[in-house]
Amino acid sequence: MKYSKNESRQRRKIRISKKVSGTAERPRLVVYRSNLHVYAQIVNDLDGATLVATSTLALGKNESGLHCNKGGAEKVGIEIARMAKEKNIDKVVFDRNGYLYHGRVKAVADGAREGGLEF
Repeated sequence: MKYSKNESRQRRKIRISKKVSGTAERPRLVVYRSNLHVYAQIVNDLDGATLVATSTLALGKNESGLHCNKGGAEKVGIEIARMAKEKNIDKVVFDRNGYLYHGRVKAVADGAREGGLEF
């Protein structure tokens, strides 16, 4: 049986979520991408709380010309790292949410590393 692209991603997501979990000391950096925007949030799974979140949608209100490409995704990574530093979060666990580590997902990770997050 051949799975659709989204079904394959959901299966990868379940497989990854069994192994990746965020704690108070090392929360989880989650990336979600849609056709129009890239979203990133840092989550403490033990409390079930989102600590910080941003997206190209939120950044686009401040910056004109921000698109959902690798450049925009990298800016999301830099911004999420800046917001995390304000809340004294230095180390995170990266959750690619079932997406392949390529393109926009990789750009968010690179931007977060450039901003000072360790994972």
